[in-house]
Amino acid sequence: METTRQGAAVNARGIGVKGPRGWAFRGVDIAAEPGSLIAVEGPSGSGRTCLLLALTGRMRITEGHATVAGLPLPKRMGSIRGRTAIAHVPGIADLEPALTVAEHLQEQALLGHRGTPLWGRRRKEATRARVDAALAAAGLDPDTLPKGLRTCVRDLERLEALRLSVALAVMHQPHLLAVDDLDLKLSADERAAAWQMLRDVALTGTTVAAVASDAPADALIVSTAAPATTPHTRQPETHEEEAAHAFAETGRA
Repeated sequence: METTRQGAAVNARGIGVKGPRGWAFRGVDIAAEPGSLIAVEGPSGSGRTCLLLALTGRMRITEGHATVAGLPLPKRMGSIRGRTAIAHVPGIADLEPALTVAEHLQEQALLGHRGTPLWGRRRKEATRARVDAALAAAGLDPDTLPKGLRTCVRDLERLEALRLSVALAVMHQPHLLAVDDLDLKLSADERAAAWQMLRDVALTGTTVAAVASDAPADALIVSTAAPATTPHTRQPETHEEEAAHAFAETGRA
């Protein structure tokens, strides 16, 4: 069985993505059960962000075979996008510095209600329940923020901003959650807290994949480093260039 209530099995064999500048990544294999915690490792510019976007149906794979929740890539990219969510991806899933935590949460809650016949008090109650559940899942306690839910994103600590980004993503109850740059510029204690947050999400059944440089022992490690026998013609990029390349590629899907 490929899915649980909120989890997706991820299976890939020899997948790769090639763009105008060459291979972003190639030769990646994955075999993950629903509710798995996946750590994507590899040097900067090796296509880690592109792999997340490919697995979530936001970038077309060029070679290999893959299924997410039993749906084949790239044939069912649209269906896979509807069952997945991304968080903390520069240029694609950014937080708006000038908006408050509440404004971000309310916007996502309204998007989640699209097509749902709820009005007045029932709609407000449903929105509140959705927001509370997302905050709890991400471990973001408004009482610890400088101005509670009225705190602007620019005033959040890095780990708090990461928690908010994850909260916005899980609000849509994805089968697969993909998180970029999980441990970038975090202290050792903050990295441990960030992994525990994702571990808690995975324990609910949701499959989680995160780009990181220091994965915990209980994570399934997937590497985008090019095998020694495989030509990797793309030139190394900074992370910002990799994210921009990934964003450009999503328009081709």
